[in-house]
Amino acid sequence: MTDWTESELERIGAADELRIASRRADGTLRPYVIIWAVRAGDDVFVRSAYGPENPWFVRAKRAGTGRIQAGGVERDVVFSEVGAADQDAIDAAYHSKYDRYGERIVGSVVGERAHALTLRLSPVDRSNNSTRGES
Repeated sequence: MTDWTESELERIGAADELRIASRRADGTLRPYVIIWAVRAGDDVFVRSAYGPENPWFVRAKRAGTGRIQAGGVERDVVFSEVGAADQDAIDAAYHSKYDRYGERIVGSVVGERAHALTLRLSPVDRSNNSTRGES
């Protein structure tokens, strides 16, 4: 893995939506799904608004890797779970970016229930083309 560049973080952070696709066992990408994403510090995070059984979320956790597109950035990523220490900053980032849509909608991706549904997106080094997930 590698770090996001400042330009990538700014572009992803400014994009209203992110397209996310997990990898199948054979390394091919599943179809992209459009979701919300936030930048908190030097990291990018996504949350499942529709619970732990949301198909894209289940596939991402199982696969562990995929690809994202947002703000003109396209990168292979690793999906990882997020500890409790980061959750308040992620909630604040979601509020800052999406509160204009109203509390009922933003409420689906903030708060204690949403904390367990959070994934960190870490970019994969472009020179490492061998990273593949499981089904």
